[in-house]
Amino acid sequence: MRDAENGAFGRGVEVEALMDQAGAGVARAVTKFFPNPGACIVFVGKGHNAGDALFAAECLRRRGWKIEVRLAFKENDCSELMRKKLDALRATAPKVPAWMDQVDHDVGVTILELFAYAADSVAGKQDAIAAEAYPGTISPIIILDGLLGLGAKPPLRGPVRAACREINGLRRQRNVYVFAVDLPTGLDGDSGKTDRDGVVADFTVTIGFAKPGLVADGALDFVGRLEVVSLDELRPPEKKAKEIVACAPALRGLLPRRKFSTYKNQCGRIGVIAGSKGFIGAALMTSQGALRAGAGLVEVFVPEEIYPIVAAAAPQEAMVKPVKSYRDLLREKIDVWALGPGLGKARAVEILEVIEKAKQPMVIDADGLNILADKISILKRCRGKRLLTPHPGEMKRLFPSKKETRAATATKFCNRFAVTLLFKGSRTIVARRDRPLSYNTTGNPGMASGGMGDILTGVCAGLVGQGLSLYDAARLGAWICGRAAEIAIFNNTQSEQSLLPREVLDHLGAAFNELRS
Repeated sequence: MRDAENGAFGRGVEVEALMDQAGAGVARAVTKFFPNPGACIVFVGKGHNAGDALFAAECLRRRGWKIEVRLAFKENDCSELMRKKLDALRATAPKVPAWMDQVDHDVGVTILELFAYAADSVAGKQDAIAAEAYPGTISPIIILDGLLGLGAKPPLRGPVRAACREINGLRRQRNVYVFAVDLPTGLDGDSGKTDRDGVVADFTVTIGFAKPGLVADGALDFVGRLEVVSLDELRPPEKKAKEIVACAPALRGLLPRRKFSTYKNQCGRIGVIAGSKGFIGAALMTSQGALRAGAGLVEVFVPEEIYPIVAAAAPQEAMVKPVKSYRDLLREKIDVWALGPGLGKARAVEILEVIEKAKQPMVIDADGLNILADKISILKRCRGKRLLTPHPGEMKRLFPSKKETRAATATKFCNRFAVTLLFKGSRTIVARRDRPLSYNTTGNPGMASGGMGDILTGVCAGLVGQGLSLYDAARLGAWICGRAAEIAIFNNTQSEQSLLPREVLDHLGAAFNELRS
């Protein structure tokens, strides 16, 4: 990032121009998740990171947000450009509400005194003001963390540590959502190590490129949802990256618009091998995921004993067929297989034969992985390409290893087996021997429920059926499912507790449309 900035400055790009682009990008990220204006508390330090946050606040103010600023340092100690952005925000600030009349209105003093005096009271008054301005809506309260930027290293010191503690306190006590500008204060952008009082962000809006520390295993709960703001003037490094992030700009070109003459046989015939007695939902969700991802045809193959139940409950668009022996499926004319959800292990020998001998690409999940774990050597002689989608528990069964990072585990696994790996988790990793390690950016804790992986399996298979490589289908599938879960919560009425896999299915279309917009 530093090299990219220096290159831009060398070409004559002004620092303030980059600051304004960065701030505008942060504001867009906020409104992406919170479309209704509310109250924004801006915690700022004295450098350019503070300037980014202040310009973001100015952009939000124009959209109707109530803005309050907290300075961690005396204004005279701040950089010239930061003070310029503060003056601009102060000059265009709306009339101070009557309930603030008892305090000094200087931006650098009022907020410090006000929140030290009665943070809960202020938040309640903000709710009341927002409710009056936006009747019928629930007004959000967010924090922008603009205290420290790239280059700052733990440990935290003095007023910055105190400000971080207050941010974390407001997040806990008032359920405020925290947006970190570029990276959470207290986190090392290179290593991912963090101070014990480092800001716990719900969203990190990183500028230009993702920093290595943001995707470190230990940083997950400090970084939260990762959003990348691209800057036109910043050129990517010339050398090939070993690690990348899957974000909308990088994925947008993977699924072009269909030709007007497109017909179903061009969009993939997906064969779903899933479900067993007591687990018919897995087969249904996998088939629905493939259908919603754009598959031309979906055939669901289930054991004879559950065929009547699945046939009655399956989507009308899917074809359900009974199976006597899974070996018989090797003769089916299928373009892509989705195998594993809800299968059980009763017919493990047959399933292993299908995994080994099927010539078509295959997405393997759940019980397919558990069966495979007992005879992992099969992966070295599979006739077709394979995408494995384990969660951490399944990964341990597939590849028992020492305590290593998820990235190291994924890399070693793919070096040993010529497969594509989608290693699920809070920051899903997609790995392949000859491609960069890719980190997903979307999703939320509401996805921690049974059935989400079944939908992802179907979505990935559906994308492969439309011509994507297993690697690209895994990256795009993880992003699309994660974004659909976000839309269900932040643009509709679900919560992290109430979110169900069916809501992800319902919002896949919105996620696809957003990717193209």
